[in-house]
Amino acid sequence: MKYILTVLLLLVAPLPAHAAAIDKLKTFIAATRSAQADFTQEVLDQNGKRIQSASGTMQFQRPGKFRWSYRKPYEQLIVGDGERFWLYDADLNQVTVRKLDAALGSSPAALLSGSNEIERGFTLTENGSREGLEWLLATPRSQDGSFSRILMAFDAQSGLAAMELSDMFGHKTVLRFSAMQRNPKLPEQQFRFAPPKGADVLSE
Repeated sequence: MKYILTVLLLLVAPLPAHAAAIDKLKTFIAATRSAQADFTQEVLDQNGKRIQSASGTMQFQRPGKFRWSYRKPYEQLIVGDGERFWLYDADLNQVTVRKLDAALGSSPAALLSGSNEIERGFTLTENGSREGLEWLLATPRSQDGSFSRILMAFDAQSGLAAMELSDMFGHKTVLRFSAMQRNPKLPEQQFRFAPPKGADVLSE
């Protein structure tokens, strides 16, 4: 069964090495309007065993526009056009569409969506240093979201380097980013989606 990360993550601008992780997160929200990067994704079970892996590219443009293209091991596309959330599964030729606010909820996308009131939805705690990175813990104040806790790691050169997302079932999704570009000019059509001809469209 495919495990699909249906939350979209944004990237952070370079920040001074001495800045704490929470300060870096807040600076990102004020400074970064768009970004693109490659990513890898692993899903681990309760025992730390890898059960899924994937890779692809992501882009975002604040506020509320994003595009995640999964290339391996299966082709999927997730697009946020500012109003709607689109999930296209190429193998099934199936599209799921939802209102953007309903799709995001208490997610990393909500955490990084552009609001300067981060701590309204999340409790932020410094989580020390490891692997040469500074970590913070974001705990959703509401328990109706998909994730019980979110760890975010920052480096001095490229900003957000990794995220670890723990769900209610004990699974952990680990995302790592590379080849980041901050504030690139991205074409508007990247954030538009039209269902392919013949695709099943499911509205939620």
